[in-house]
Amino acid sequence: MPLIPPQCENLKLQVESILELLNQEVTLRSTDISAVQTSLNKAISPKFEIVFAGAFSAGKSMLINALLERELLYSAEGHATGTECKIEYAEAEKERVILTFLSEVEIREQAISLCHQLGFNSVTNINQAEVIELLQQGCNNIIQQEGGESKSERGKQAKALILLLEGYVTNRQRIHTLDNAIYSMDAFNFTNLKEAAGYARRGSNSAVLKRIEYYCHHPLLEDGNVIIDTPGIDAPVAKDAELTYGKIQHPDTSAVVCVLKPAATGEMTKEETELLETMGENSGIRDRVFYIFNRIDETWYNTQLRQRLDDLIGSQFRDSHRVYKTSGLLGFYGSQIKQTSNRDRFGLDSVFAESIKGLNGKEETPQFVNEFNRYCANSGKLSPNQFRISVNSYESPNENYLRILTEQGTVLINQLIHDSGIDEFRSAVTKYLTEEKRPQLFKNLADDLENICIQLKNYYQTKQRELDSQPHEIEAMKAYELQRLNLQLQEVGNTFLIHITEEVNQIVNSACDGFEADFKQLQSKMIRRLDELLDTFSVAEAYRQATISHPRNATAPLLAILVEAFYYLANQLEDILSDSTLEVINNFFKGLTERVQTSEYYRQLYRLLGNDGGIKIELEKIEKEVISALINAARVECDRFVRESPRFYDEGTFSIYQFRQTLLQTSQGYDSESIVDAEPAIRQLLKLDFEPKVSETIRRSFRQTINQTLKTQLLPMADKQAEVILQQYLNARNYLEKTLEKEAEEKILNNQRLLDTVAQKVDVYNQAVSAINSCLQTMGLHQHLLPEVENFEVKLEPVDSFSSSDVAVINHF
Repeated sequence: MPLIPPQCENLKLQVESILELLNQEVTLRSTDISAVQTSLNKAISPKFEIVFAGAFSAGKSMLINALLERELLYSAEGHATGTECKIEYAEAEKERVILTFLSEVEIREQAISLCHQLGFNSVTNINQAEVIELLQQGCNNIIQQEGGESKSERGKQAKALILLLEGYVTNRQRIHTLDNAIYSMDAFNFTNLKEAAGYARRGSNSAVLKRIEYYCHHPLLEDGNVIIDTPGIDAPVAKDAELTYGKIQHPDTSAVVCVLKPAATGEMTKEETELLETMGENSGIRDRVFYIFNRIDETWYNTQLRQRLDDLIGSQFRDSHRVYKTSGLLGFYGSQIKQTSNRDRFGLDSVFAESIKGLNGKEETPQFVNEFNRYCANSGKLSPNQFRISVNSYESPNENYLRILTEQGTVLINQLIHDSGIDEFRSAVTKYLTEEKRPQLFKNLADDLENICIQLKNYYQTKQRELDSQPHEIEAMKAYELQRLNLQLQEVGNTFLIHITEEVNQIVNSACDGFEADFKQLQSKMIRRLDELLDTFSVAEAYRQATISHPRNATAPLLAILVEAFYYLANQLEDILSDSTLEVINNFFKGLTERVQTSEYYRQLYRLLGNDGGIKIELEKIEKEVISALINAARVECDRFVRESPRFYDEGTFSIYQFRQTLLQTSQGYDSESIVDAEPAIRQLLKLDFEPKVSETIRRSFRQTINQTLKTQLLPMADKQAEVILQQYLNARNYLEKTLEKEAEEKILNNQRLLDTVAQKVDVYNQAVSAINSCLQTMGLHQHLLPEVENFEVKLEPVDSFSSSDVAVINHF
């Protein structure tokens, strides 16, 4: 058996080394490595889980029995295996079974679910004998009405409930209320695997078992292969079906034997189609799927059924490499009776001893015997020249079976097994698990890893060429840097312009969180200030101001009070709008200046010029101009508040109604008292006029003014400053000539350090790839080797001899 060879023992470390190298490079870090991780886990996993999945009563359990040629799992027409069965390898002398029971709570949940589906009253207490008896009686009535337990879904559900209740009663002492009790076969005094499997196979026992773990001696189970039998995807208990889908989607699942029923039904069911789709979503399975069309013997007796099956396979499975037609029943029992003889009536007294026991001593006919006789009489599989067989109506099925095998012997049994397709299926599975599995797992890993290796190889080679293309001597490096100076200045200027443009666009599109928060504060302050002004406005003070302005008069009209109020409110609002605008703009330019000064282009500009090229001064200048423009705009905006709103006196509006009501109140006398008494009405009148004006300002017009001012001031400044920076070439050249000596030396040394670092990474990479390739070669995967990085010789001149002027410059620094 091809276990993992010594060359592959450190595969995990080697692959993780490559993934770590990938993670070290910022530009490659976003590469998806999930496929590599999945295929790595599969390649190094000590276990290879093969899940048998399919519809209820598709024959999964029988197929596993046939594959292992041992009767381990319960298999009966019409019974759903609601238990997850796991079969692992064990040495011959260490075969064993571990049984995990459902809890009482879980059994009750299943019983309630089945009762609901069958239309029974919900189970209240499964510990009451009379309740169980009534339910069993009801289930038997349903089975009788349906014509048998396997004739309909309702009949299958009734049988499932019978077995569940029987199993609970029989195993009550082993079942815990809340916990899942676990027992080894020693707890049942079983001496061998056959006895333990016989107990677990009984339908009533199987119904109350949550999990059965078989440890069986069989070559197919070596090399960590684990066979898992699951409940039907359309099992009577929904929770059982969910268990299967959960297992299909689980990352530990490595392969699936998909047992399908179209050989018996003629078409795929909705659940089977969903199963195929779910398998495709698990990257851990890939193409490791065996499609088994079980019960192929049904098509031997129905031409139309056979044609529909052939059409289905030809249309939907034509690209699948592992498609098999089997009869698990004939194949398994064929292998079992091959070990029998006339002495035990070809298994009637051994293999089928339990199933032929009937009432009143009359023998029952096992399902296999009926199918065997049918095969002999009507299948068309047996050549009349080789097999002269008659199935006599005057003989019982068991008598026909015994006579035919006595006459034909082993030759007929071998032909039966061959026609069942089980040998072909077993050979394919055996070949895959013993010869193809490991190489395929490692091939998948190599294929998934190849893209990452190619990326790393290209990256390292590009980096090496880029560093090697840099000048290797100080004078050459200085010349190289001066040649790039003009381009660098242009890049800095353009980047500054792009940055300022983005900042302005964020303001215009309300995408700058800080600015938006400040502007909302401005809006809140304006609204609060208007409310304060309206609440504290004094009509008496306004009346006093009006009479002072006209010393000849002893009274004042309502309009005069309103005039004073309009001037007062407008001026007060101007103050708060100006102050708030100043705060908003100060905060914006403070943040903008910080972002500019911490940017990479600003640091680059300092490196090239020794200063920022006047950027900070220009920002301060523009800030003052923006503040001046917006303060003037605030004054103009609030100055317009002095005018009444256009519709203030319109007929039919509430404002004109309020005005007339106020006028009526103030006209009761000519002294100040009548005016002062109308103060609440006057405040309301002012509110009706000022609230819409202020709202229009802070929500629409003034924000547009701010946006436009920033745009018209900042963008031309940035464009002009970009040109100013480009014109600093001579200054930058003079400055750089003073510093380039040291920088050139450091850059050459840094390039050498970078090359050394790349070389070290390449060594790590090549060591990991070489080890992985050695593993792949051991597996015979010579066409899937990963690419190594060729040696790259770098000849940098040592920086150890400078001219006297060089030394002087260096010492200066």
